[in-house]
Amino acid sequence: MDDNEDKLRRRQTVARILADRGDALVVTGLGSPTYDCAAAGDHPLNFYLWGAMGSAVTVGLGLALAQPRRRVLVLTGDGELLMGLGALATVAARKPDNLAIVVIDNEHYGETGMQRTHTHAGVDLAGIARACGFREATTVRRANELNDTARLLYKAQGPVLVDIKVSATRDPLVLPPWDGPFLKTRFRQALLGAKTAA
Repeated sequence: MDDNEDKLRRRQTVARILADRGDALVVTGLGSPTYDCAAAGDHPLNFYLWGAMGSAVTVGLGLALAQPRRRVLVLTGDGELLMGLGALATVAARKPDNLAIVVIDNEHYGETGMQRTHTHAGVDLAGIARACGFREATTVRRANELNDTARLLYKAQGPVLVDIKVSATRDPLVLPPWDGPFLKTRFRQALLGAKTAA
């Protein structure tokens, strides 16, 4: 795909964003966002949503409301977010100031055959977030914007949404742990401590 040559590479982009995470809680959407996050380095404060397509934003919202002193970062794809656009309205209505959403937008449904999504036809996810009432929402297309993007995601008052346009080139699979009960327990222990997480 020739039009991918000048676009950001998703793996390098996600690694750059997660390099500044500190103790942020990270929720990943189905498929490639999970693989991208794992490729950047597995972490006990990563909560991978293996099969819950369309749920990353709502899980992140619940976590942000339950842990108002912690930064929560949702890492999802354009296909998944398009399945649950109503979640953006709910986030905007609740206005969690500790929630940031990153959309890794390759304009394709990566898990079902690389069909084009509506963002390929011009649907503006950052514009939708702004219309819902997000405090910050922007689209990123160039590598030189990523440093400012990372600061926005971790420091700006939320809710924040950043739609990052990336190449549709497929990367090798990097799989984090698959076991749901293990992931839940590990995340709870890392967040709450071993005694309170039981």
